[in-house]
Amino acid sequence: MKNKYNQAPLPFQGQKRRFLKSFKEALKSFPSDAVYVDLFGGSGLLSHTVKSVYPEAKVIYNDFDNYSERLKNIPKTNKILADFREILGNHPKEEKIVGKCREQILERLKAEKGFVDWVTISASIGFSMNYKTSLLEFEKDALYCRLRQTDLCADGYLEGVERVQMDYKDLYDLYKNNDKVVFLIDPPYLSTDIKTYKNENYWKLTNYLEVLKCLQETKYFYFTSDKSQLIELFQWMGDNVKGANLFDGAEIIRINTTLNYGSKYQDIMIYKN
Repeated sequence: MKNKYNQAPLPFQGQKRRFLKSFKEALKSFPSDAVYVDLFGGSGLLSHTVKSVYPEAKVIYNDFDNYSERLKNIPKTNKILADFREILGNHPKEEKIVGKCREQILERLKAEKGFVDWVTISASIGFSMNYKTSLLEFEKDALYCRLRQTDLCADGYLEGVERVQMDYKDLYDLYKNNDKVVFLIDPPYLSTDIKTYKNENYWKLTNYLEVLKCLQETKYFYFTSDKSQLIELFQWMGDNVKGANLFDGAEIIRINTTLNYGSKYQDIMIYKN
């Protein structure tokens, strides 16, 4: 793999770029010839990272949200962003887009036919992390100049990675009895806005808890946050019921995350070999 990425080439809610250093370090305790199955592939960043660290490993990327379609359309997205740069000229960065410039931006979007990567577009002309999924949302919301000055590129990003697109439970069932498998498990967090995911009605508390079955008697990397309070729950269970602590013997890495002045929490990576 020639190109190594420290973040996904296109924006994706919940990509694990802040964990990459810890993730790469933890990978050293796992086999280089294992089969790594990325159950919730998302942006593919974990799959890409495994393949860059262990080129000979088999890596299965579950592209349930069809991130690959967005990658395939990067040339089209680059053309839209190039037109935006021409419209905005020397417009101050991070400043609100109003008046004639706003009208021209919206007209350019209305003229686009077929697939449009609304998420990437919104990261360029929207408020930070306020991803949009339709033209209507752009028309209703304020626009801000957050344009990058260089083209997007994903050359070699998923090179050598095997892509599948299926329910994570079906993928897990295919590999659960394989002793060489390491599962990468990064489900949507509880209390997270999931509108940019393929099926925004899919993820409820019961879905979140169902994922925990994939951690039983397997080698894994699992990502959560302290909002779920799962670690505390299983510690209590382990103290009261012998063998009930699902994370007993696992390594736990925490990273402090600040969304804004009043919102702070911890991202958590748990791994067990």
